[in-house]
Amino acid sequence: MTYLPCEEVVSREPVNASVIWLHGLGADGNDFKPVVPHLAQPAGVNIRYVFPHAPRIAVTINNGMQMPAWYDILEMSLDRKVDNEQLCKSADAVIALVEREIERGVPAERIILAGFSQGGAVAYQAALSYQKKLAGVMCLSTYLATRETIRLSAEQQTTPFLIHHGSMDPVVPQSLGEQARDWLQARDYQVEFKSYPMQHQLCAEQIADIRDWLTSRLA
Repeated sequence: MTYLPCEEVVSREPVNASVIWLHGLGADGNDFKPVVPHLAQPAGVNIRYVFPHAPRIAVTINNGMQMPAWYDILEMSLDRKVDNEQLCKSADAVIALVEREIERGVPAERIILAGFSQGGAVAYQAALSYQKKLAGVMCLSTYLATRETIRLSAEQQTTPFLIHHGSMDPVVPQSLGEQARDWLQARDYQVEFKSYPMQHQLCAEQIADIRDWLTSRLA
């Protein structure tokens, strides 16, 4: 089996939980590694953070430039016209990483999928279609790109979704995060939504909230 290349950070041994965290367009698996020291967990919560690298592909909205991307973005309209086939292929590759964590001894219900921006769209697709219950899904400054095509798995019906967004985000407007929240809530998913006075980024208050949410899911 060929897996996506990944960066990994282990908080403590022996590992008994995993967070698979996907970066945004043009970044790589190193993007969120510096956040890990700020996510300290109580004794007994020993997390392996897995940060995959997206492949380099041509991105239409960037004049066809090759860069790390989970899928091509064809138009920067509010509804985001994307290459759905590439997105789903990336989601399948992420599910393979989830299965690898299970093989490494971490049960699915102790695995959290997380994604920022483009990575969040992939995390939504992977989680909502996955056939084993996860511990949670963390969606940061992102949108639900495949809501018209996704085949939902009943296994995630009670899985908590954490949605964070910047109220001043010029890249992915907060309205898209709210749209995903409303779509999930209309289907009776458990959703926690919070907005921060920031742009397309993370902030200190948000990182503290992420730490507390991880604790609540994995302690």
